[in-house]
Amino acid sequence: MSIWEAAHAADARRPRSNQTQLGASDTICMRRAGYILSGTPRTNTPDKKAAILGTYIHTGLLEDARREYGWLVERTVVGDTIRGHVDVVQLDAATAARLPKRHRPKIAAHAVTVEDIKTKSGRIWDRVVRFGPTAAEMRQVLLYASLLATVGFADIPGQRYLARLGPIEVALIRFRFVNRDTGEEEVQEFPYDPWLAAQARWWVDRVTEEDDPEKLRRDHDGPGLSTICDNCPFLDTCWPEAAPGVPAQTVLIHDDADRAKALERYVRARERAREASRVKELVRAMVDASPEGNYGSNHLGWDGGKDKEEPDVSAMVDAFEDADLAVPMVPDQEAMIRVMRRAGMTVPMRKAPGKKSARSINVSKARPAA
Repeated sequence: MSIWEAAHAADARRPRSNQTQLGASDTICMRRAGYILSGTPRTNTPDKKAAILGTYIHTGLLEDARREYGWLVERTVVGDTIRGHVDVVQLDAATAARLPKRHRPKIAAHAVTVEDIKTKSGRIWDRVVRFGPTAAEMRQVLLYASLLATVGFADIPGQRYLARLGPIEVALIRFRFVNRDTGEEEVQEFPYDPWLAAQARWWVDRVTEEDDPEKLRRDHDGPGLSTICDNCPFLDTCWPEAAPGVPAQTVLIHDDADRAKALERYVRARERAREASRVKELVRAMVDASPEGNYGSNHLGWDGGKDKEEPDVSAMVDAFEDADLAVPMVPDQEAMIRVMRRAGMTVPMRKAPGKKSARSINVSKARPAA
């Protein structure tokens, strides 16, 4: 019995696993949103371990923030087609004063702020810190903020005192990214832009106007090329199975005109990659003698360049004799290593004379001053 069986069972009972109404977080892909609205049966059950761990971290952080700071967390907003739970709403002093005293935040924000918390893996952390939220993540928060600005909180049990506030003048949207591997935190704020919010609503309107989800565009590259597609509950419906051994993306080609367009894209991408590779090689050579440190908005670091180690055959012979093992007349390094490992012995190593590990460049966002 695996503890993950319990975790997956609990996750399957969460409302977002069984919804037929569109949540703002479902705007990651236009066709997926269409499938949800049309009630299309889910065909795939992806592995959700990473997502479930992210949910645990997310829930724990929000609950602690609610207790310590009095933040409004996981509050419901509802529109004509969107229903969702806003991670955090921080009220300014004027708005908070309209609430019963027991519901006011311990510290009011300087402006009404809608916040979304995202957990991210260390593998993509540098990209998150540099470039911020994706278009889909921005769309999600804009939809929540737009509902608060035009409707207010949903009038449901547990938050009727919030619903009585009516529409709220949202000033900021905030993303709080948390690195799942290190716990590092990155906060990015943007002014609430009603025009961008209207764009987000337009996106949803395009989905709701189309009765056939198959006519909606796929916003990602498909199985094997996109983790979003690999973990989509509608994968098999969206990407019909191709012939054995043939990528699913072959369904995107219908005629010679499609082939011509695809090859043109390939040539343009190849030229961009060639130029990017040339620039990277040039810069790598230019900074080869530069010390590690912050330079402008970037941090230069170096990996490798350390002394290489190799098995010390002379020390292995001594270890064989001490352990009463038969020493080969002509020492066989690989065979002796296998014998020592089977015997639970540590293989002695030494620095390889004149050899260094490969030195590689590591460019990340500039680090805060100590």
